[in-house]
Amino acid sequence: MDHLVLTVIAQDQPGLVERIAQCISEHGGNWLESRMSRMAGQFAGILRVDVPLEAHAKLVNALEELSSQGIRVLLAAGGSEPAPTWQSIRLELVGNDRPGIVRDITRLLSSQGVNLESLQTEVVPAPMSGELLFQAQALLAVPQSLSLEQLQSHLETLADDLMVELKLHAEE
Repeated sequence: MDHLVLTVIAQDQPGLVERIAQCISEHGGNWLESRMSRMAGQFAGILRVDVPLEAHAKLVNALEELSSQGIRVLLAAGGSEPAPTWQSIRLELVGNDRPGIVRDITRLLSSQGVNLESLQTEVVPAPMSGELLFQAQALLAVPQSLSLEQLQSHLETLADDLMVELKLHAEE
């Protein structure tokens, strides 16, 4: 078996995921995991599939042919996961929306050797004032050599500058 990682984007419409799943299934592939979402009228996702080596080329061709239906698929070979040398930490952040929050937070995380495993963000009206609030939830892979207290300290300094509140939680 061979792993493929697919990135998919298309105009949102009913049956979109079914067409992708059908294509994978017809070529003996197995849908292993995915993250998908609709945003601004587009549907985007990333997924990992297992495919028999003898069906690999035909599946790749079939997925590329989905472009005739308006479904763009970008393919990459699946790699091996390194042995875990990090701790999983959940980050929650909320503050008044302004440009640069994601850039500043990710710059600090990167400088500390922290890998961003997943990120979900949204801008919503504040309950009382209606002002726009930026909210983010992230799963971080923090190197074992970086203590949670050190990371918290670095992030709190930045949070004060950005005027956001943040919380870190160790994942079990």
